[in-house]
Amino acid sequence: MTLRCILFTLLITGFGLADTVRSQVSQEIVTLIENSQSASALWSVQVRDGNGNIIENLNGEQLVRPASNFKLISSAAYLDYFGSDFMFETRLLGRGTQEGNRWIGDILIEGNGDPTVGGRFYNENAFYVFEKWVEALQEIGITTIEGNIVGFDGLFDDIPYPKGWEWDDLSYYYAPETNALSFNENVVDLEVIADGPVGSAPEILWFPMNTDYVEFVNEQVITPQGTSFDEMYRRVLGTNIILLRSTLPQGYYETESLSVTDPALYFIDTFKKYLENRGISVGGQLYTDSNYFDWNPDTFFLFDSHTSVEMAKIIKELNRESNNFYAEMLLKKLAADKYGVQGSTELGLQEIKEYMHTMQFDTSKVELRDASGMAPATLVKASDLNNYLVLLRDKEYFTVFFESLAEGGVNGTLEYRFNNSPLKGSFNGKTGFVSGVRTLSGYLKTEKGTELAVSLFTNNYTARTSSVDFTQQKILEFLYHRY
Repeated sequence: MTLRCILFTLLITGFGLADTVRSQVSQEIVTLIENSQSASALWSVQVRDGNGNIIENLNGEQLVRPASNFKLISSAAYLDYFGSDFMFETRLLGRGTQEGNRWIGDILIEGNGDPTVGGRFYNENAFYVFEKWVEALQEIGITTIEGNIVGFDGLFDDIPYPKGWEWDDLSYYYAPETNALSFNENVVDLEVIADGPVGSAPEILWFPMNTDYVEFVNEQVITPQGTSFDEMYRRVLGTNIILLRSTLPQGYYETESLSVTDPALYFIDTFKKYLENRGISVGGQLYTDSNYFDWNPDTFFLFDSHTSVEMAKIIKELNRESNNFYAEMLLKKLAADKYGVQGSTELGLQEIKEYMHTMQFDTSKVELRDASGMAPATLVKASDLNNYLVLLRDKEYFTVFFESLAEGGVNGTLEYRFNNSPLKGSFNGKTGFVSGVRTLSGYLKTEKGTELAVSLFTNNYTARTSSVDFTQQKILEFLYHRY
């Protein structure tokens, strides 16, 4: 190892911390990092061959923030526990009697933690489940509900977010509330059309049905053509008032999905509006019921039961598109199913930690706050995660897991990376990003046909993320040609 490499290793690990394992890194990788715009950041690189032998290692024993690379762990834990064929069931129930075309009593929806009630798996038809339920009611002649719509969301606790999520993320689609009864991933989908005169407010539309469940305060301004788009959306926390203060050049079209609060109420409010649009009137009120221990759906009349897509498809969405909502919903479902109590983030993470222990993580050194990796306080050792990628190959669910990963230059969060690189189609993995953190882990098939498990973590950088991406790509390309 050159003197330059030794000094570099000491610089980024702390004097006296370098050891023979940390120094097992090619000079080419060191040079790429040294010459990058983020040379002062914490870089952790570990690469193993198919037999699990470490062939490249820089700061592998460091605790790092994995960002969404943590989904590599949580998603496999869900496959391990539920199996790839597991499906959610959400039931439409009745409490009362039918008299002619009237239902005298309440309609109840039993939330079972399904994150997919929406359009993602149903040809973008977010009302797919509601259509089924309306048809079930119409088939038995019901056109009037003389009672309330009740949403049961007691399967999960009432804590909407994991600890440590940053407040300024909470308005956006990637940080919605979790709830056992969720619709459209607990967001409204906003369209902004800047086709008016300069200085005026743009037109806005939103799904579902321009619902009055949210209140948009449209303080946006159309600016002259050629000016830049400056985005500013913020939901007033604890409310469904959403402030819109963007500036948009004339002719600009913008879409954004923004979170709502009290998702169970959002679900049943939208369902009621949908019923009425389809000719079924509702005379009562909207209520949510979170009393887990008093809920006995077996005493109710079953109108219809919706079964979700299989867990394998859910995990593909979770990993390939890095869906935080799915990760956190499945965490609470895991806790509820495992312990027979209201699902919570803490209980779910306890089970994730047990899974990590079986996969040779040093769980005395990890810090877990969420299942998606968005919490900055979530920490793992880079070496543990890289070793884990090797161990996964022996699991019966590995094929499903591998197929859930994004393919470089082809799909998911890697669709627009590696397009002009030999890495296109050769790297399957998971990206990760939170402020100051960029991560990339997965499986690389090299020029010589060797299969490597690769983990790249860049923590505490202040340069542009695109420059970190460039350096990580160059490291992967070196590995591709070297091995």
